[in-house]
Amino acid sequence: MENVEIFPIISLIIFILFFIGITIWAMRASKEYVDHMSALPMDDDNELTENQP
Repeated sequence: MENVEIFPIISLIIFILFFIGITIWAMRASKEYVDHMSALPMDDDNELTENQP
């Protein structure tokens, strides 16, 4: 198998693109969405079980 040295380069490029994409998504996320997601761990567990059918 020749040209095996290209695989680490491709992996690095994929990682960098993914990291940049996640960073852009995090910067553009709405404040309401971030506040809602940050409050989820503090929600009462009873609310989750009471609202299930």
